Amino acid sequence: METAQIIILDFGSQYTQLIARRVRELNVFCEIHPFSALTADSQLLQDILSKAKNSPSGGGGAGIILSGSPCSVRDADSPNLDLSLILGKVPVLGICYGAQLLAQNLGGSVAPSATREYGRANLQLTDNQSLLFKGMSASSQVWMSHADTITQVPANASLIAGTESVKNGAFKLNDQETYGIQFHPEVTHTLEGKTLLKNFVIDICQADPTWTPASFVESTVLELRQKLGNDKVVLGLSGGVDSSVAGLLLHRAIGKNLYCIFVDSGLLRKNEFEEVLHSYQDLGLNVIGVDASSEFYAALQGLTDPEAKRKAIGKTFIEVFDREAHKIQAVKWLAQGTIYPDVIESVSVKGPSVTIKSHHNVGGLPEKMNLKIVEPLRMLFKDEVRRVGKELQLPENILHRHPFPGPGLAIRILGEITAPKVQLLQEADAIFIENLKQSGWYDRTWQAGTILLNSQSVGVMGDERTYESVVALRAVTSTDGMTADWVHLPYELLAKISNEIINRVKGINRVVYDISSKPPATIEWE
Repeated sequence: METAQIIILDFGSQYTQLIARRVRELNVFCEIHPFSALTADSQLLQDILSKAKNSPSGGGGAGIILSGSPCSVRDADSPNLDLSLILGKVPVLGICYGAQLLAQNLGGSVAPSATREYGRANLQLTDNQSLLFKGMSASSQVWMSHADTITQVPANASLIAGTESVKNGAFKLNDQETYGIQFHPEVTHTLEGKTLLKNFVIDICQADPTWTPASFVESTVLELRQKLGNDKVVLGLSGGVDSSVAGLLLHRAIGKNLYCIFVDSGLLRKNEFEEVLHSYQDLGLNVIGVDASSEFYAALQGLTDPEAKRKAIGKTFIEVFDREAHKIQAVKWLAQGTIYPDVIESVSVKGPSVTIKSHHNVGGLPEKMNLKIVEPLRMLFKDEVRRVGKELQLPENILHRHPFPGPGLAIRILGEITAPKVQLLQEADAIFIENLKQSGWYDRTWQAGTILLNSQSVGVMGDERTYESVVALRAVTSTDGMTADWVHLPYELLAKISNEIINRVKGINRVVYDISSKPPATIEWE
């Protein structure tokens, strides 16, 4: 893996991942590190300074972005940084808290805002020649989100932009490429934010825009070949995009030495096991399909608590996967589809790394199987995984598949899990998803699914009274699953779906639509 050209030092902002995604949209490789990782003797500092020092005018340069933070620079225990390590040696862009940190530590002043400055503002440029604002309008909409404000810029700094309520909206140190801005260029509400970031990353830092899906595939396959040699690797496939892309990368690198295990828990969507297994075989992957549905149903018998169901499913999966993996001789590596948000979220802003979250992919397996771990996607965001998957010619039905919970339909069935309930839900869910695809709404939706409620309702079919199950339809839009809004599906489509489910699925006589957003609700019901 190549080293990052742009390092984002995280002070705890909710927008830090978004900064990284915007930089990578410029085809420049960047990484997020906690601010505490940058020390005088750190390899991180040596790498970034080396890139900056050796950068010819033709590119290959480096830069540092200081993120925002929920903290105040005025607090005694607020996150801080030894700026002497980087200032004047590498271009620096401080965003919001990062700008206030620069101002305060360099002799300026920061004070509480008269009112919290949150929302859209109109940025007026006071230096039209600034490289940071090249190609931007003299007056541009930006997004503010801070409770403090810079009341005085450092003595050796020049004011380059401001707003009506934020006089010192942006400044530059006179003798170096160090900038501070009190707005957020990474959010879409800052209309010319991409231009600003491009100016900093490409023009000021002279970073090379060579981070593309094709270059990632080429460098990753080479790295995997060197790392794994002739060793055997086992990978748990889920049918989702992450594990599938990880499988294709490993297959390209080591071929027949990759052994994939696809477990049918009996909790997948209708016909999913057979369809996905067929797709994998068409890709040339060495896949072992395991029908373990009876084991999962037995483990779930009598359980109604959502967390108890999750734990039972996780424990059973580990047992099944471990048993199947041990049938393969001399396996040395366990591959996982870990992606960059998993890695970032496992690192504390206030200290060193902690254990990677156990909820993704095959959590718990590494300890049990005593294998070395290989994670070919650990530096990618979800949207980048999809772009790499497209480069690898992953079939569309997997590439654009909606996220699906690890425990499967078990957390979409409220109450105890039984085979008849699963079959009932599978039939209703298949009608819902098929209608979304036929109507064009599937690709406009981030995630959709059907929930079988733990209640029954009175209905009338023909001249007979019925007392049958209720299902709820759930469809949301989101970018990362952290927040989500319900999809405003057309009434006509909802009516068609409801009629088909009630008429075709015996045992269901009522369909409702979930119009809750996250927060306060979650995407899944359990």
